[in-house]
Amino acid sequence: MRIVMVGAGLGGVAAAVGLHRLGHEVTLFERDAELREAGTGIVVMPNGLRALEALGLAEDVRGHVMRVTHGGLRDWRGRPLLVTDMARARQEIGAPVMIERAELHRSLRAPLPPELVRTATPVERLEPGPAGVTVISEGEPVARADAVIVADGIGSALRAQLFPAHPGLRRTGRMDLRGMLPRPPGLDEELLASQLVDRRSGAMFGLFPAGEDRLYWFTDSALHGTPPGADEARRRMLSLMADWHPLVTTLIEATPPTAIHVDPIARLAEPLPSFAVGRIALLGDAAHAMPPDLGQGASQAFEDAAALCRHLGRHLGRHPSGAEPVDVAERLLRYDAERRPRANRMMLAAARQSRLTSRTGVAAWLRDTSLRAVPSRLATRQLAALWNA
Repeated sequence: MRIVMVGAGLGGVAAAVGLHRLGHEVTLFERDAELREAGTGIVVMPNGLRALEALGLAEDVRGHVMRVTHGGLRDWRGRPLLVTDMARARQEIGAPVMIERAELHRSLRAPLPPELVRTATPVERLEPGPAGVTVISEGEPVARADAVIVADGIGSALRAQLFPAHPGLRRTGRMDLRGMLPRPPGLDEELLASQLVDRRSGAMFGLFPAGEDRLYWFTDSALHGTPPGADEARRRMLSLMADWHPLVTTLIEATPPTAIHVDPIARLAEPLPSFAVGRIALLGDAAHAMPPDLGQGASQAFEDAAALCRHLGRHLGRHPSGAEPVDVAERLLRYDAERRPRANRMMLAAARQSRLTSRTGVAAWLRDTSLRAVPSRLATRQLAALWNA
């Protein structure tokens, strides 16, 4: 079967490889001039790693499993609020992976034959017909497919065409800074795999190990107006977090602006009514853009990719008997029925978590008091339930 993949992000590449391995005729269209993934680090949760295993793409990723023993939430001074036993969670349902985005992208795309990829080809429009979908780029048809998978990211233009009445993206009023740097000597490892929250400002700082010798950190804070450049954003964070745990400002100061990425945080204003329209399906942020608070963006995209491969399967063009073609739209509706409820639950859970960690004043004080009362065993069980859902 001829399948067009629109978008070569992490989820799109993983799905393209999986579908190619199933024997489908796959073409991957990417608007940029080369296949690459910008940014710093990325966390792949245990459920995302299981999806990569189903796709046969986890071998290189497994070596980046985090070996920390504890994690959770802390206040801005580093005092524990909610402690999770990461060693126990790792034994029960696996551990998250922390890896550089560029390295993960290279690993995922390695099995994809170069001749299946068409870069510098922005897909502007899809024209469904009775026997397939015509793919339009720069006003000209560039492919005809039996199925099209839309993985063109959080700002998906094709999503807007498929669902013109949908309100699209909504900014959360928050800003995300992300950086990576070499691990400094004498690091206090107590804060690794932790997120620090400040009930005064609603800001957050997270820290994760990236292998043996690098660290990945991120901040989440209020955004007023246009997102600043990396240098200005770094300056603002250093001012805002001047009286936090000293490791916070030490790491931000040690990260040059060229290694910092700044993004306004956005999510879908409301869930999509479907992840499939006829012979077209959506994947990843195009289908369920969510805040980063649960670290589930990439993992949900990998679950999408694995589900698409299960439902599209082998020999989809015709039954082995040579009878009438299998209904592609029906298979994509089965994908929608499997993935949309879970992905939308995760999207709403991420939005709740964002509201929880960005509270200020009395509401934040009550949050901190309640979190301190949660036993570590219960917090670990809740974490495991989220990863294993």
